[in-house]
Amino acid sequence: MDKIVIQGGSELHGSVRISGAKNAVLPIMAAALLVEGVTVVRNVPDLRDTRTMIRLLEMVGAKTSFENHELTIDARPVDTPVAPYDLVKTMRASFYVLGPLLSRFGETKVSLPGGCAWGPRPVDFHLKGLEKLGAKISLEGGYIQAKADYLTGSTIRFEIPSVGATGNLMMAAVRARGTTVIENAAREPEIVQLGEFLNMMGAQVRGLGTDEITIHGVDSLQAADIRVIPDRIEAGTFLIAGAMLGSIELEAVEPKHLKVVVEKLEEAGAEIQSDQHTMKIHCTSPINPVNITTAVYPGFPTDLQAQWVALMALANGTSIITDTIYQDRFSHIPELSRLGARITLEKNVAVVMGRDQLIGAPVMSTDIRASASLILAGLAAQGTTEISRIYHIDRGYERIEEKFRTLGASIQRIPE
Repeated sequence: MDKIVIQGGSELHGSVRISGAKNAVLPIMAAALLVEGVTVVRNVPDLRDTRTMIRLLEMVGAKTSFENHELTIDARPVDTPVAPYDLVKTMRASFYVLGPLLSRFGETKVSLPGGCAWGPRPVDFHLKGLEKLGAKISLEGGYIQAKADYLTGSTIRFEIPSVGATGNLMMAAVRARGTTVIENAAREPEIVQLGEFLNMMGAQVRGLGTDEITIHGVDSLQAADIRVIPDRIEAGTFLIAGAMLGSIELEAVEPKHLKVVVEKLEEAGAEIQSDQHTMKIHCTSPINPVNITTAVYPGFPTDLQAQWVALMALANGTSIITDTIYQDRFSHIPELSRLGARITLEKNVAVVMGRDQLIGAPVMSTDIRASASLILAGLAAQGTTEISRIYHIDRGYERIEEKFRTLGASIQRIPE
């Protein structure tokens, strides 16, 4: 396994190009399985997760070609609607194939994601929704088996908005008989783009970007081409880096997807200018302490919570960070503490007492966004920071160390 070694304290300056959105491309790739045709997806980030999804598509029979951020998916040969545990356990988004495979073949067998149990887990939103559409669901040997001679439109209401379940049920419902209404649906830009892609394929999906999505079933779909939207989480990570360490320009970004993040960064003292597809951020000193509470879109993203903790570790005062989405998503705190951050944690609330300086140390990555927070903290710390288990970062950030080097950071990837 590789590690990242950072010599901290360098100011950042220059421009960085934001990659395509991981959380948008994965359901789009799954949606390609709906049709017997060839789909072309552009601006695809070259990530461990996209490579995993490509392997899954090939395992069910699709032919793929991926080069220069352009992915071609030929779903005509698909004949094995089974998603095995070996792949699904490594990436929960693999579960997205459940809806399209059931819609196309009338049956499918998909492994439960790793760590999930049969019971009150988020995966239940997917399964109960499919049952409302008329599917028969059973659990055998850790696999979900879903069957339906045909799906029938229904009204489905989520207790809380679920991005994964909204996407899966949209893909299942596009060829159902009648009309499906998803109430309390996810509003994220990634779900909006999935719906737009389905409409390009001939579906009739309405209400995208609202909490009520209506799908009128159609008899058939055809393949389509699409360009993936910019990754708002990668963009937010680099904006936070700019607030900590210098002046950065983001290219190929979508500012309207980052409104709440911009508001909070401006509260923290950063200066931000935006136009159609670029954003510029200038840091100011000191960093003001700013409280955040994560929420479903358009609220503050849980995927930027760890990075915000790293920023507030250098603030001139105390801030409170509350995560209402994933209440146990704080594995970065013990590692940030190794760098000198002063943080106390009580359930899903972190209290960060800012300080003037962090000190480099060996730390360990635990997940995608925790990895990003450690990189940000390491870039700001004095001395050397070594981050191990960085395979996590490769799941969600494309060549992050190279992008930071173009901004003037002293950061290297070294084989262990």
